[in-house]
Amino acid sequence: MTVYLVGAGPGDPGLITVRGLELVRRAEVLVFDRLIGDELLDEAPAGCVLIDASKRPDHHTMTQDEIDACLVEHGTAGRLVVRLKGGDPFVFGRGGEEALALSGAGVPFEVVPGITSAIAAPAYAGIPVTHRNVSAQLAIVTGHERPGKETSEIDWDVLARFRGTLVFLMGVGRLGEIAGALIEQGKDPATPAAVVQSGTLPAQHTVTGPLSQIAAIAHEAGIRAPAVTVVGDVAGLRDGIAWAETRPLHGRTIAVTRARAQSSVLVARLRELGARVVEAPTIRTETIEGPQLRGADYDLVCVTSPNAPRLLLDRLGGDARSLAGVRVAAIGPGTSAALRACGIVADLVSDRFVGEGLVDSLGDVTDTRVLVARAEEARDVLPDGLRAAGATVSVVPLYRTLREAPRDIAAVLAADVVAFSAASTVRNLAAALAGSDAGAVRAVSIGPVTSEAIRAHGFELVAEAAQHDLDGLVETIVERFGNRQPT
Repeated sequence: MTVYLVGAGPGDPGLITVRGLELVRRAEVLVFDRLIGDELLDEAPAGCVLIDASKRPDHHTMTQDEIDACLVEHGTAGRLVVRLKGGDPFVFGRGGEEALALSGAGVPFEVVPGITSAIAAPAYAGIPVTHRNVSAQLAIVTGHERPGKETSEIDWDVLARFRGTLVFLMGVGRLGEIAGALIEQGKDPATPAAVVQSGTLPAQHTVTGPLSQIAAIAHEAGIRAPAVTVVGDVAGLRDGIAWAETRPLHGRTIAVTRARAQSSVLVARLRELGARVVEAPTIRTETIEGPQLRGADYDLVCVTSPNAPRLLLDRLGGDARSLAGVRVAAIGPGTSAALRACGIVADLVSDRFVGEGLVDSLGDVTDTRVLVARAEEARDVLPDGLRAAGATVSVVPLYRTLREAPRDIAAVLAADVVAFSAASTVRNLAAALAGSDAGAVRAVSIGPVTSEAIRAHGFELVAEAAQHDLDGLVETIVERFGNRQPT
């Protein structure tokens, strides 16, 4: 097998390359750095050995020699090893040292480049490192080396005279010394500069100022590692180009309680809007096996949640044509979209995210044979309402929801808001919080049933979505917690 030296990118998990993500998903051994987020680690397959090779200024989990030996050991054993490194392996990532160690031991390896924070962090801050008529050159410099030491690999005189953009990595702790060394060697003290903390992440924070004052400005703002420093006229372009920190949910932390398998769309929407998302699933779904269904046995099929369409299709033998001539009704646009993904177009979509809304929309159902495809523990409002209207109703539970305890309760309690998309997620979070202060949870609800559960368990209901689906939930979060002014 091969050892893969993979660049994970600058922090945003969406910036890893397609090749890098493919290898993470195949890894048997994953050796990762401290800036690798849980989102990428969660992509590793079950049974993958995770090895923390974190290095902090005051503590190294593993020395570089130990990391090299680890890669050689697992590579020699014939395992598929992924060495996941922040940024690019060969840009101040010591990837070259690891490659030489593998080469010397006769272990096959491959390098998968990554997006370096030297370019990505300024880009997310609205600073292009090159710009026509402003900067045609770029120098990337380590900020780890102390200016003024007796032997240096950095020529400060050359950097001071450099007419392009200077980007310093890992130098926020020595920012005053770096600025002082450049000015001492002749750099104009008024040169625009910027420091970007946690670039590409929801916690990103950027400060700007003249080179002579940038260290004091960064210190006053509480800027700390990891941070990238940009020196050059391009830093002055930020006012017109800044985008990441102006997104409506930038700086907000939203906890999502949906089952992990169903939360991807909501999580992606919130992240696109700039939020830090705490994935805290309180439920998971389990398929209920049962006999095959025949579409011809029904006049109407009612589907109550986005979890049901794929399971319904399986019970119909995998052929959507079995519902030819059968009316299909869905609760909410999310369920309608899930049906369409299975090749089934709903004839009727309730615009209310509750069973009552669907009953009201169906009209005369006297002597109608109805199949209600739903969760095992769903409310009986829909089937009871249909029976009361004269229909013959068969309720088929396709799945059940099971309680799952969030991994990080403290992160949920610290969130600006917790998004609830079902009453079951409310009940399960309340159970997980037993002994904690339920009043610390600020909740936004997808609809009235969920809101009722929020109140019943002592959470603070901040808002209920006017449109009872995920789009409405996101819109409500933005309205109540969004940044109305750019930061």
